[in-house]
Amino acid sequence: MSKKSANLDDPIVEIELRIQKLQNDPKKVDALTEIEKLEGEKKILLKNIYTKLSPYDIIQISRHPLRPPVSDYISLMVDDFIELHGDRSFGDDKAIITGMGKFGNHRALIVGHQKGKTTKERITYNFGMPNPEGYRKALHKMKLAEKFHLPIVALIDTPGANPDIGAEERGQAHAIAINIAEMTRLKTPIICIVIGEGGSGGALGIGVGDKFSILEYAYCSVISPEGCAAILWKSKDNAEDAANALKLTANDLYELGIVDEVIPEPLGAAHRNPQEMANTLKNTIVRYLEELQDIPPDTLLENRFKKYRNMGRFQNGDGDTDKKPVDTIKAEESIL
Repeated sequence: MSKKSANLDDPIVEIELRIQKLQNDPKKVDALTEIEKLEGEKKILLKNIYTKLSPYDIIQISRHPLRPPVSDYISLMVDDFIELHGDRSFGDDKAIITGMGKFGNHRALIVGHQKGKTTKERITYNFGMPNPEGYRKALHKMKLAEKFHLPIVALIDTPGANPDIGAEERGQAHAIAINIAEMTRLKTPIICIVIGEGGSGGALGIGVGDKFSILEYAYCSVISPEGCAAILWKSKDNAEDAANALKLTANDLYELGIVDEVIPEPLGAAHRNPQEMANTLKNTIVRYLEELQDIPPDTLLENRFKKYRNMGRFQNGDGDTDKKPVDTIKAEESIL
C-alpha cells in the first residue's frame, strides 16, 4: 500500500477536527470567519486529492470503513422495503439482502451484497462474501420478481464470494454459474450497479443485467490487486502494480465498454455525503427503470445477450484484435 493510499484522508480529517473544535468553542473570537476559511481550504484540498487518484487509491476509497453499505442506500432511497429471506434449501445467507420496495413510483426487487458497518455486523455478514445459499436466495427472489413482472435492481459490493471449504462443498462455483446463466434469461428488466467493490465471481453472481453501471470511486475486477500480486509477484507488496495493470477503475471500465455509465460521487466520495450519493443513485435507477419498462421481453433478452457477448474480443493470427463477428455470436447462441 502506498503512503498516499494509506493516509488519503489524513489532511482532510485534520481540517475537520479544527472546524469541530471551533464549532464547540463559542467564546472563540471570529470563529465563523475562521470556520469559513477552513471550509474553503477543505474543498480545495479535496479537489486536489480526488483529481489525482491512482487506481490503488480508488481501491482504498471503495473499501473505506464509512462508505455507505447497501443497507444505508435502502434506508435512504427505497420506500416500503420488505425484506425477503432464505433460499428454501439450506438457509438465509446474511451476506446477500433481498426485498421488495419502491423507487419513487416504481416497484422493484432489490438484491445486494451486505457488508455491515460495525465489526459485529461485518462478522455476521461475512464481510459481504456470500455463500452458495446467498446466490440461490438471490436467484429465487429474482424469479419471483419475473413472475410478478417486477424489475430487479442489484447493488454490488463484495470483495468476492466466500472461498472457504464449506462454501465449496455446498457448490459455490455452481451456484454462481447458474445465476449468471439464469439472469441472461429472466424476462424482466435488470439493473446492476457496483457501489463499492466488484470482486470476481462474487460480483457476477448478481451482476448480469440490461444496465451495468458503477459509482465513480468503485471498482470491478476479475481478482483483487492483492490476489493478483500474490500470484504474479508472490507478494502483496506489489498490489499497486497489479491495480495499475488490471484496468479496474470506473473510467477504465467505461473506456473498455464494460460499464454503461460512471455515476458521479459527491466531492470527497460517497462516505462524505451519503444522502447526496443516495439521491444521485436513486435518480439514476429511476431513469433506467423508465428506459427499460416499455421494451418487450424478447427484445430485452436479445439486447442483454448481445450486450455481454459483444464485450468479448479475440486476437487474429496477424495480431489484429477485433470484436467477435455476429455469425460467431449466433453460432454460440444456438449451441446454448
